[in-house]
Amino acid sequence: MEILIATLVFIGAFFTLVGSIGLVKLPDFFTRLHGPTKATTLGVGALLIASSLYFSSQHEGLSLHEILITLFLFITAPISAHIMAKSALHIKKNEEKKERLDA
Repeated sequence: MEILIATLVFIGAFFTLVGSIGLVKLPDFFTRLHGPTKATTLGVGALLIASSLYFSSQHEGLSLHEILITLFLFITAPISAHIMAKSALHIKKNEEKKERLDA
């Protein structure tokens, strides 16, 4: 059990690090949005599952708090990324329209 938990923590830390580096290093908004929504979501999900396994093995019964947080994260992360991307496209279209009107 300890090896599984350690592996999940390592995988979670790796994906979270990759997502954070992607947020800093990628060139524009849309590619920066991709890093945290994909890699960091998987990283935090792995960390939460490791936490749930650890606390379930230490105490009687299941630790479902982390599982519920993981499900909420997996549902809300793609939705929030989609809304931010659509907002950015909308702002870009308005800026292009404004530039045409000014010309």
